[in-house]
Amino acid sequence: MKLDTSSYSAFSGVGKYRLRTILYIAFFWTGIDIVVTLLLNDSNTNSPFQSLVLRELAVFLMSCIMGYLFVFTLKNALRSKPPFVNFIFKSIVLLLAAFIMNFLVHFLDTIFILGKNSGEAFQYFIKEITETKWLIQKLLYWLILFVITQLYIEINEKYSPGVFMDILRGKYMQPKIEKRIIMFIDLKDSTPIAEKLGHVEYFKFIRNFIFHVSMALIEHDGRIYQYVGDEIVVSWLFETKNTRKCMAAIIDARKNLQKNGEEFRRSFGIIPEFRVGIHMGDVTVGEIGVIKKDLAMSGDTMNTTARIRSACNELNHKFIMSKDFMDNSDLKEWQGESLGIVDLKGKANGIELFSLKV
Repeated sequence: MKLDTSSYSAFSGVGKYRLRTILYIAFFWTGIDIVVTLLLNDSNTNSPFQSLVLRELAVFLMSCIMGYLFVFTLKNALRSKPPFVNFIFKSIVLLLAAFIMNFLVHFLDTIFILGKNSGEAFQYFIKEITETKWLIQKLLYWLILFVITQLYIEINEKYSPGVFMDILRGKYMQPKIEKRIIMFIDLKDSTPIAEKLGHVEYFKFIRNFIFHVSMALIEHDGRIYQYVGDEIVVSWLFETKNTRKCMAAIIDARKNLQKNGEEFRRSFGIIPEFRVGIHMGDVTVGEIGVIKKDLAMSGDTMNTTARIRSACNELNHKFIMSKDFMDNSDLKEWQGESLGIVDLKGKANGIELFSLKV
């Protein structure tokens, strides 16, 4: 069963995230090029400002194209390749694209600023790239840019979109208490499915299940905290609009699985369903680890949400939320049915739970 991200349009949440990433790359590369050009001050024209503007327009355009290669084309083409092969192949392709970008910059500069013809522009470029010093400088310059860009993309994918700048600023070096909506999602009937499919096929099944659910979560700005087996833990900062996003994410996750139901049936003979536990409250967020660092969330809210998700089996409901979440969301009365006060494992006092109707 092939994972296809191309079905998410440019106007979807995932599409907008990708477009933002491309623009971040383009602005970053263009900004670096402006600084390097001004520092080198190697303009051979009497109109350095016009030359700089023309150059940076060309750099921005090509950076958008190269950003597209990073985020879409190469990413999808190399998804199944080992990271080392992925990095080497991307670097080769992007170095070739960088040479084209540099040629375009010099070509436009020579024709429109220096007033020479296309033949002279081409000769000028060939003369420059055959200089060893120029070639080494540019190769190092481009490779450094590519490495930084790939790190940015990888960190965003590891910690969820939007976390890169928080890590860069050291936001969570000291633990922070934040009020968050927490949602635990896991596969329904995972044990009999695992017994039926066997180890390898079950892993493929889980990978596909998590992919389609995760796309819905990202679509609605969910920050994926971690994957544990067939379980996904996701959060939103507490705001009324984010309670709506939480609900929309559940609906879209179910739609994604239904839309791909026939593929699941053909590949595995099973269409997956999931269970959800939702709660809200204070969590402590901070960096942990020494050799391997990670962002961790802890606190009673996390434990309670896990217990609510576990209660789905006992109470025979697929989607259960706490009274705290129900009271602080803009859900209609008919969207939640009280299940009464429920004693949760590890909790001294029972809490009122609601079955979510979506």
